[in-house]
Amino acid sequence: MTFPSVSHQGGTRGVTGSCHQLHLDASTSLLVDCGLEQGLDAAPGAELAPIGFDIAGIKALVVTHVHLDHVGRIPALLAAGFRGPILCSEPSARLLPLVLEDAYKLGISADPVQVDRYLALLQRLIVAVPFGEWHPVIEGGEVSCSVRLQRAGHLLGSAYVECDVRYPGREPSTRVVFSGDLGAPCNPLLQAVKSPERADTLVLESTYGDRLHSGRSDRQMQLEAAIDRALADSGTILIPAFSLGRTQELLYEIEDILHRKQLAPEQGRVAEADPLALDWSRLPIILDSPLAQRITQIYGELHAYWNAEARQRLGEGRAPLGFGQLVCIDTHARHQQVVNYLKSTGRPAIVIAGNGMCSGGRIVNYLKAMLGDPRHEVMFVGYQAKGTPGAVIQASEGAEGFVQIDLDGRMYEVRAKVITLAGYSGHADQDGLVKFVEGIPYAPSKVVLVHGEQRAKQALKRQLEQRLAQLSRPMGIFIAQ
Repeated sequence: MTFPSVSHQGGTRGVTGSCHQLHLDASTSLLVDCGLEQGLDAAPGAELAPIGFDIAGIKALVVTHVHLDHVGRIPALLAAGFRGPILCSEPSARLLPLVLEDAYKLGISADPVQVDRYLALLQRLIVAVPFGEWHPVIEGGEVSCSVRLQRAGHLLGSAYVECDVRYPGREPSTRVVFSGDLGAPCNPLLQAVKSPERADTLVLESTYGDRLHSGRSDRQMQLEAAIDRALADSGTILIPAFSLGRTQELLYEIEDILHRKQLAPEQGRVAEADPLALDWSRLPIILDSPLAQRITQIYGELHAYWNAEARQRLGEGRAPLGFGQLVCIDTHARHQQVVNYLKSTGRPAIVIAGNGMCSGGRIVNYLKAMLGDPRHEVMFVGYQAKGTPGAVIQASEGAEGFVQIDLDGRMYEVRAKVITLAGYSGHADQDGLVKFVEGIPYAPSKVVLVHGEQRAKQALKRQLEQRLAQLSRPMGIFIAQ
C-alpha cells in the first residue's frame, strides 16, 4: 500500500455516518469525523453499536463539525478505548459537549453519574484549534503530520481539514483535504467558504451533487409570505429544524422580517383599524427545544465568528438571536401546554422544534396534534433523509387526497399544508461543490466523493469531469466504496 491512503469507515452509503481514516503508514492514522448513520442508512440500535473497526494506531480524531452524522459515534469510539486528542475549531469545542451530552442522554444513558463521567472524559480530550493555523499532530520519526482547519460555512465552527503529511527524503509534502460539509453561499451568519491553496487528494461531500439550489436570494421573501398566510389562516407554522445551525439561521432571518415590519408604518395602521387582527408585532416565535436554546446562547457568545453584516446588526443594538417576540419553552410540561393551546385556539404562531427529520423530539407532539388540521402548515427548510417521517410528510406536498404518516406507531392523516422552502439548505449545491474544486490553485490529482446518495455522486462525478476537462485540469474522480 502507498501512503498516505484513505479508507472510509462510514459516509459511503448515503448522506450520514461520515468517518474517514487517513493512514500515514502501516501502523499510524488519523480519523476525520466519527458520525452516526441516520435514516435508511442506519441499522437498528446504531447509537449503541460498537465502533466496528480497529482503533489501534489512531493518533487523533479531527472533527469537521458537530452534527451527529459527523460526531455521533464518538461515545462508541471512547468505549473502544480511544484516548487521543479530539481536534476541532474553537466554536466546535464549545458546542461539541452540548451536542454529545444530549445524544448520550437520549441514546445511551441518562444516569447523572455516567453522563458526568462521560463529559469529563470528553472535555479532557477536546483540543480547540484556531482557524487557519497549522497544528502538529505527529512529529519526527518516519512520518510527520500537521492539520489546519479552514471555515466551511456549513454552521458555526464547521471546517474543512487540510492534512500535510511529510516523510523523510520525500519532497514535497503530501496534502490530503477532507471537505466535511461545505456550506451554501449567502449564509446570513457565517463567513464564505474559500477553496484550499493545494490538495493532492480531496475527499469531497456530495449531498447535493445532483441539483442546484434555487431561491436563495428570495428565501426570506418566501418565509415572509408563508407567515402572512399563517396569520390569515389563524394557523401555526411548524418548522422541524435541527438545534444546531438551521435554527439559528431561521431566528436570524425572522428577526430581520420582524424588524422591517416594525419599521413599516402600515403595520400600525392595520392594528389600529382592526383591534382584533393579530399583526406581526404580536406573533409569537416559539423555540421549543432546550438544546437549541443552549446552542443559540453559545452562538450569541461566539459572535466574533459571525460575518460582518451580522456583527453590524449587533452594533446597531439589535438582538438577532434573542428578540422580544421569541418565546423559549424549557420543561416538558410547558411544552405540552403550548401544544394543547395552539391546537385548540385560533392563535397564529411559528414553532421551531427538533428534530429536523421528525424522527423524534418535541416536533412529533406538534405533528400529532396538528397534522390533521388544514389551518396549520409544516414548513421544511432542510434535507429529509429517506425513511424518516419528515421525508414522508414532505412527499405529501401537493399530493391529491390525504397521506398517512406513522408517528410513534400510530397513523395520522396529513391534512395540514406542507411546503418546502428553497434556499435554506446548509449544503453547497452542485455548482458550489464544483467551484470549490475549481478554486484550488494547485489542483488535486484525485477527488473521492463521499456523503451523498449514489445518484448525487454520479451526477457530481460527471459534472466535475466535464468542467475540469474544459479547463484542461485532468484529475481522477472516484466514488468511495
